Amino acid sequence: MTSHPKNLIIAGALAAGLAAHFAGPAQAQEMEKCFGVALAGQNDCAAGAGTTCAGTSKVDYQGNSWKMVPAGTCLTMELPASADGVARTGAMEALERDLPAA
Repeated sequence: MTSHPKNLIIAGALAAGLAAHFAGPAQAQEMEKCFGVALAGQNDCAAGAGTTCAGTSKVDYQGNSWKMVPAGTCLTMELPASADGVARTGAMEALERDLPAA
């Protein structure tokens, strides 16, 4: 029996391992800011007047707070309607809805 087939198998395994190593991690998914989709205290930053940064939103779906979401999903996210039955959607800019009482 020759060692030629064994050498091919070992070389193939080594090549596959090196290719996997140098390919690196999968490319990170692109993200975008989406206003009005974060739960209270779970915004990523800049929740408008009276707040400073991450985790400072006061109410669920606060219109002037944002959360990073996968690119292209902000405007199509399913959110519960407000207490008065008004439909909510995410937005690319700050909203005037669901702001905390002054």
